[in-house]
Amino acid sequence: MTFKRYAGAGAGALALSLVLALPALAQTAAPAAGAETPAAAADFASAKDTAFIFNSLLFLMGGFLVMWMAAGFAMLEAGLVRTKNVSMQCLKNVALYAIAGIMYLLVGYNLMYTNVDGGFFGSFGVYGWPAAGTANEGDYAVASDWFFQMVFVATAASIVSGTLAERIKLWPFLLFTVILTGFMYPITGSWKWGKGWLDVMGFSDFAGSTLVHSVGGWAALAGALVLGARRGKYGPDGAVHPLPGSSMPLATLGTFILWLGWFGFNGASQLAMGTNADVSDIARIFANTNLAACGGVVAAILLTQAIYKKVDITMALNGALAGLVSITAEPLTPAPVAAIIIGAIGGIIVVLAVPMLDKLKIDDVVGAIPVHLLAGIWGTLAVPLTNDETSFGTQIIGILAYGVFTFGISLVVWFVLKATMGIRVSAEEEALGLDKAEIGVEAYPEFSGSGMRS
Repeated sequence: MTFKRYAGAGAGALALSLVLALPALAQTAAPAAGAETPAAAADFASAKDTAFIFNSLLFLMGGFLVMWMAAGFAMLEAGLVRTKNVSMQCLKNVALYAIAGIMYLLVGYNLMYTNVDGGFFGSFGVYGWPAAGTANEGDYAVASDWFFQMVFVATAASIVSGTLAERIKLWPFLLFTVILTGFMYPITGSWKWGKGWLDVMGFSDFAGSTLVHSVGGWAALAGALVLGARRGKYGPDGAVHPLPGSSMPLATLGTFILWLGWFGFNGASQLAMGTNADVSDIARIFANTNLAACGGVVAAILLTQAIYKKVDITMALNGALAGLVSITAEPLTPAPVAAIIIGAIGGIIVVLAVPMLDKLKIDDVVGAIPVHLLAGIWGTLAVPLTNDETSFGTQIIGILAYGVFTFGISLVVWFVLKATMGIRVSAEEEALGLDKAEIGVEAYPEFSGSGMRS
């Protein structure tokens, strides 16, 4: 009885306290519609800062993954060229990455972003970002966006390096890289990613099947035509003489590095990581990117077995890369099975295109033209199959525009370089190897009792 009495008294006191507190509660009720409390403003600012941090982090993480692709290209090319040219390929890849960074700062970034809907290119000038300790405006850190876009430029230049390996001089190649990364790529990039005329028209290329890969492929094709094939590659009777690479383990390592880097290439092209929906889309892009590469490998293995009665490792490696290039134009909207099919068709393209190029006597040392140009075209054409907001007509217009501009300008530049300074090493230098002839590296050091002779 005592407990009940005290419990009843306590309940009564609590009720009386609530009644007395009602006026005060009324004074602290929610503000009228349209008003904003300091707490709500702080929550909004905090959410905006959080989105800013995650968006910038996406650019930075995606950027260093794509930067790692430079190592992948270097290893792939080092494995697919002959031993006497390995050091030259490594030098070209580290040099082109450095040139791309400098040129994209001095000219490329401002040239690529028009800031005018429907434009053809931006403005000339050195790009910059806020001083240290200064808060950035917008949805991401300015320097993070520059870094992410810059590594894409280097990727396009790497494509050219592999095709023209084993017979091109170093300095003409580097001069071409200056023009490609500082002017050609940024101008064409502005047409879509800089809100230019193709973007307004509705052309779609999510992460660069055309903007990056086919641009590099067109430039490589023009260079291969002007440069000519390696000596001994094609016989007078039309026979094709294989020139085996130095190391399949290196080439395989390079492929896996590229595969890894592609998650940054495609995933970070979502351009935002500040919401649940953005992160869910990034995860979907990762999965589709991976599945497309798997489809490319399996298709290349099965087709080479069917045609040649044995599996070709280089076709399998390039099948993976072709699958990755194929899905890059639209890695978000395909269903998983569709991603596998898109990648598999890329692998098939490689297997069929390599002998076609040999018949035309177009010497592509690493298979970059089938992988990046032809699979890039296929991936761009495939976008309307899974994305209802695009059309085949607009996609074809974009493909033709990029092809005509890049191939035409590249052809002119290669011919000018050939006429003014020469682009090809002599027959003797080619036979000796570019490591020794161009950069003074001995391919096979000899050992004697007195030590190593360089």
